[in-house]
Amino acid sequence: MEKRYEEHAYVLDFLLHGRPGVRPAGRAGYRAGALVQLIGEKFFTLLEALVRQGVTLKPHDLVYVGKETRKEITYIIGRISYDELTAAAKMELPAVLSKIVLNQEKVFLSFFNTARAVTPRMHALELLPGIGKKYMWQVINERERKSFESFEDLQRRTEIPNPVKLITKRILEELAGESKYRLFTRVR
Repeated sequence: MEKRYEEHAYVLDFLLHGRPGVRPAGRAGYRAGALVQLIGEKFFTLLEALVRQGVTLKPHDLVYVGKETRKEITYIIGRISYDELTAAAKMELPAVLSKIVLNQEKVFLSFFNTARAVTPRMHALELLPGIGKKYMWQVINERERKSFESFEDLQRRTEIPNPVKLITKRILEELAGESKYRLFTRVR
């Protein structure tokens, strides 16, 4: 299987002097300096990276983290787990996730328009917090009539409360390792 990497990521926390007294285990070449914690825009990969000298970043900034020459980032230290995020990064995460979901509305609408059963007793839609059998059947019945065209359309036709918030909560659960099934994130 071809490895896929994040091209862009959103800043969750900017640590001007790195993390005090914390040295990532087994990470060779770790240097002191400004450090940033990020979340990938496409696969929701949590990353830690060194920031180019003289560059200051703030939460919600979108930076290039791909394989080509990077403007703000000098070195991707590697993937990190949810537990390795700073308190500030964890606080920013829901707002940044909501921003990503809104920016990629078509991708997430596609989930509502095409989601299938995961097991004989459970549908992928039911894995979203707050969606039980009632909402699941409303979504399935409505999408059979006509595909959803926007979150607003989805909300109006199914009465599902705030789809962006539901998807954001689900992604947070997956990142925190609280879920057996992954709908939107990939395994660390």
